[in-house]
Amino acid sequence: MKTRGARFDAGWLALREPFDAAARDTAAARLLPPLLARRPATGPWRVIDLGCGTGANLRWLAPRLGGAQQWLVVDHDAALLRQWASWPGFDTIAGERLRWRGGGVEVVRRRADLARDLPTLPWRAAHLVTASALLDLVGADWLEQLAALASAARVPLLLSLSVDGHHHWGPADADDGAIQRLFAAHQQGDKGFGPALGARAVPRLAACLRQKGYRVRLARSDWRIGRDGLALQRALIDGMAQAAAEQAPSQAARVAAWRQRRLALAATGRVRVGHLELLAVPA
Repeated sequence: MKTRGARFDAGWLALREPFDAAARDTAAARLLPPLLARRPATGPWRVIDLGCGTGANLRWLAPRLGGAQQWLVVDHDAALLRQWASWPGFDTIAGERLRWRGGGVEVVRRRADLARDLPTLPWRAAHLVTASALLDLVGADWLEQLAALASAARVPLLLSLSVDGHHHWGPADADDGAIQRLFAAHQQGDKGFGPALGARAVPRLAACLRQKGYRVRLARSDWRIGRDGLALQRALIDGMAQAAAEQAPSQAARVAAWRQRRLALAATGRVRVGHLELLAVPA
């Protein structure tokens, strides 16, 4: 799952991608029409993808934007950026430039520390700035900087799959709530962007952007994990248990017992993990 310094394990990203895509599909009808209405009159879409990971955001969004596109994909993890050239559908042009699906989408990879380098990105050249599973990792100061940079450039933001702090397990366990609270507290640690806002990030950013004259739309994009997501469900249980035990070492035995019960139920159980989508368009 998420590791220190906001690093992501590629295996975790691969597990979650199909569930991310299904969750975003449920929100697309509400969020995509006002975005597509801002299609560039001439030339390609110019998109900046913050914390791009292995490219799941591009793979979902690019076909829905349609037409010619130029993406600047930014991440601090050089290893993840290198993997892009090996993913199906990507061809190397030269250096850090790639072509996706026959040339309609050109991609430039850039390694950058988003905690420090956010102002150096070409904000005024972009038609859209996007990110997936990023907002809940960042602190209040970083979030306000994001809003200020976007507002100065009058560029739309599409920020996806931010956690809202809710896990709904079936069947329920008496310790679900206690583990969730410990996990949420752990997620508010510093991931390299200051103390993380976690589930408070989306409401905080939405309010900030509205003050700057943006029209903000929110939509749900919950994971719904059942038998078809056994590996993801087990990884989620393990990750929550590890975080909870780190947050409260004195509760380690209780956490371990919860983990064992949850893993035993995983094959027939289910979980809904709350996420939110945010689209902000300059008025």
